Amino acid sequence: MRKVLHNFSIEYLQVLDENGVCDESLKPPLSDDDVKKMYEAMVFARVFDETLLKLQREGRMYTFASLRGQEASQIGPAYALSADDWLVPSYRESGANLLKGTPPEVLYVYFAGDERGNSIPSPVKHLPVAVPVGTQTLHAVGIAWAAKMRGEKSAVLSFCGDGATSKGDFHEALNFAGVYKTPNVFMVINNGWAISLPRSKQTAAETLAQKAIAYGLRGIQVDGNDVFATYSAVKEALEFAYRGVPSVIECVTYRMSDHTTSDDAKKYRDPEEVELWRKRDPIDRLKKYMYAKGIMNKEYEEKVQQNSEKRISEAVKKAEAIQEQEPIDLFKYVYADMPLRLKEQYEELMS
Repeated sequence: MRKVLHNFSIEYLQVLDENGVCDESLKPPLSDDDVKKMYEAMVFARVFDETLLKLQREGRMYTFASLRGQEASQIGPAYALSADDWLVPSYRESGANLLKGTPPEVLYVYFAGDERGNSIPSPVKHLPVAVPVGTQTLHAVGIAWAAKMRGEKSAVLSFCGDGATSKGDFHEALNFAGVYKTPNVFMVINNGWAISLPRSKQTAAETLAQKAIAYGLRGIQVDGNDVFATYSAVKEALEFAYRGVPSVIECVTYRMSDHTTSDDAKKYRDPEEVELWRKRDPIDRLKKYMYAKGIMNKEYEEKVQQNSEKRISEAVKKAEAIQEQEPIDLFKYVYADMPLRLKEQYEELMS
């Protein structure tokens, strides 16, 4: 006997199209002030990123992963979080980190090779930058499970790329979240490329969101360059998470820059593909909407850019003014009480 046991479908959400036209029936309840804050956060993230690239080229920073083109996939979700919710980033979510409360100078310290930049200031609830691919999804489940056991009303928003969905860590995290009904929201940033591997060679699945189905999670795909869609999807997913229903949200966006500053995407990407996505720029899209609605004028646009540049310039000065680490810092943050073997190594170093 053969019969269909279940039928599944994946919903796709777009609220604001690439021309800045908004489907008002789907627009989340955001005030004009909210829209301005989101726009300002997106511009600030881009200025942070552009400045970081310049500093890296000058030898003042090390390798980093640019967020250019993915601002809506970071700012919308981070804006939806409450102060009690956790953010668990990968290595590209500088915009979300900034909006959640990490000072830009702290991130600059990290990208300058100083691990003190991974010390998250209290009371900000998010984990440090995660460089290994996909491992942070397991950490996110652990935090969510702890919150559930403590009876806290908090959820955990984690980010990973399309490449991470091929890692065992990702599938283990989803399976655990589904079984234990942890308050997780898994953001899968489908930016088209896992370094030089295209999405088409990453998986045979038609969508990445459908990977949620196998583990009993909610799955939805959204236009990742639409800040209203990313905000709305996460806001709804958080409400489900508080009730013990985890979600996977696939953000379809594009990595406008190289994978990292040590990569050269021109060797494997078609320039026409890049140009196509350039026309879908998330900041330009929101800007068109704001002009059409009378929320923005030229003076405001220039002011936001100037304020962002000023704040970033001050952050760079603060980061580069931080006192250099002492050799003992290599030893004293591993154990609460330094064991004898480390003491011996430290004494040898200092002799």
